[in-house]
Amino acid sequence: MTFSMLNAPALRRLAKRLMPTTLDLYLINQVIPPFSIALAVVMTALLLERLLVLFNLLAAGNNNLGTFIELLTTLLPHYLGLAIPAALCVSVFAVMRNMSQNEEIDAANSSGLSLLRITRPYIHLGLALGVVSFLLYGFIQPHARYDFRAAYYFASHTGWAPRLQPRMFARPSADLTLVAEQVTQSGSELGNVFIHDTTDNIERSITARKGHIRIASDGSTVQLDLEDGIIVSDSKDKPPSLTMFEHSTRYLTHASQTPPFRSRGEDERELTSPELISALVRQDGSISQPHMWSELHFRLARSLTIPFIPLLATALAMSRKRKRNNAGLPIAFILMVSFDHILQFGHSMVATKKLSVLIIWAPALVFAVLCVTLLLYRSGTLHPWHARRAQPGSPRSA
Repeated sequence: MTFSMLNAPALRRLAKRLMPTTLDLYLINQVIPPFSIALAVVMTALLLERLLVLFNLLAAGNNNLGTFIELLTTLLPHYLGLAIPAALCVSVFAVMRNMSQNEEIDAANSSGLSLLRITRPYIHLGLALGVVSFLLYGFIQPHARYDFRAAYYFASHTGWAPRLQPRMFARPSADLTLVAEQVTQSGSELGNVFIHDTTDNIERSITARKGHIRIASDGSTVQLDLEDGIIVSDSKDKPPSLTMFEHSTRYLTHASQTPPFRSRGEDERELTSPELISALVRQDGSISQPHMWSELHFRLARSLTIPFIPLLATALAMSRKRKRNNAGLPIAFILMVSFDHILQFGHSMVATKKLSVLIIWAPALVFAVLCVTLLLYRSGTLHPWHARRAQPGSPRSA
């Protein structure tokens, strides 16, 4: 009889125990809609401030919409890492609060299911999101942070983008003179445009009803899009010609050559977790060792505490009978925000060599113990212990 045959019944029992039951599937289906809504709302709220900055950059540099979309895309992993814990807490709290008010929790308890058993699928969900967050913090965010900095650098160093004024001549190059009767949108939208162009030894007089100045899609050229105009060309050896157009594009000047952006890895936050470990083993001196140690432990601590959030949300969602008001959600947010700020404070302290990594792991341990203790108290697991402590003759009652 082989070792695998001896362990076959145990493996079957383990597989049966891990298989989701009808209750587990019901609870997961209940939490998916509020989690999706909460994630979208939190992401939107976090991105609003940065969206205004990106819009200002887009307008100031006459960049195209593709630049804005690229910058926005590189920001998503960073804010997703902040939104996942908040969305998990809100969604689990909402589902468990609703089940408590509808007495579904009482019905499950009367059938022999404890609050710990009811919370089990949400603990598994927290574990899965913890793994996702670990991959997000340690692999995706470093690349996204570098891509954002590179895209922002190139968007901020685009070439010549003139700010014209009405009825004032501008010379983008030695062969080109430009004037417009109306100028709006910080000098990019023109009305009643006149251009005098002498390139290639051909004199061209161009008039157009409307014009729009912008950076070309390749980022290396400034172009002027004209609408409803006339071109009068005179090459001196041929009779003048007249051309009417509905749309024409003129390239005003080549943008200045922007120096290439630096390579990735100048900042410890741009290194993936394996790269951080490799740099620490090699004792790479390009980045401070305390900074790399602090960043590595900070990522691990944030990832490992996410599975405890459903315990906190479930414990605070339980309320007394016939009591509709519950301050559990504000309390949960205060605890989570305070924990995150303490964790970031410890991160900065370790990076500046003032404290050891215990300042990062101590708050994480306290947060995890607090979440477990609150759920055990709400589930009644600690009640027998309190009863024994309160019996006559116990040290506390004496």
